Amino acid sequence: MKTNNTILGVLGGIAVGALLGILFAPDKGEKTRKKIKDKSTDYADDLSGKFNSAVDTISKKYDELKSETKSMYAEGKSQLEDTKKELEKETERLKAQV
Repeated sequence: MKTNNTILGVLGGIAVGALLGILFAPDKGEKTRKKIKDKSTDYADDLSGKFNSAVDTISKKYDELKSETKSMYAEGKSQLEDTKKELEKETERLKAQV
């Protein structure tokens, strides 16, 4: 989480710096508005790409965890069935001794 906050802080700082640089540049208002629009579009595209990448990573991790959980469940179930069979055999053996 700390890394994500740091990255967001750096990106926010870059965006604010770029915006202030454009606003204080000695260009006409029309040019300045176009620059702001272009930079905003660039940042939005970049942020969208990073968001999609994060969603993909989370989805992959979820799928891996889901698969691992299913595998562990199947293994546990198998071990439980084996133990149950062994206990039934031992119970029958003990009954036969009595």
